[in-house]
Amino acid sequence: MFDFGFWEFVIIAVVALIVVGPERLPGLARQIGTWVGKTRRFVNSVRSDIERELQAEELKEILNKQQGEIQELKGMLSRTETEVQSGFEETDHLVKAIEEQLDETHSAQTEHKRHGKKKGAKRKEGGSAQSDVS
Repeated sequence: MFDFGFWEFVIIAVVALIVVGPERLPGLARQIGTWVGKTRRFVNSVRSDIERELQAEELKEILNKQQGEIQELKGMLSRTETEVQSGFEETDHLVKAIEEQLDETHSAQTEHKRHGKKKGAKRKEGGSAQSDVS
């Protein structure tokens, strides 16, 4: 707080001894010690209050930064969710298109087999009719 050296204290003590006198000097020294102690406690209390306020401000700043980061992460999560959802929809459309193509191919193969059996049955009928004629 104050920068007093040894010689400053000696000068103050000599002046106090001359002004106050030797009989009242011990009481005055005790009272000055009490005031100095109270002043130091007050200064330390104010200093700790200021430090707590500064720490509270720092914590508020950290909280605000973290809130901003949380909001940014929520935005990223939302965008990712939208991208994944659109990917699922696109995949769903592709799967449906493939299923339709498979159904069409299966229908075409089934139709082709039916026509092949009908032609084979007609040939057998035609061949047996010729053998009946002979």
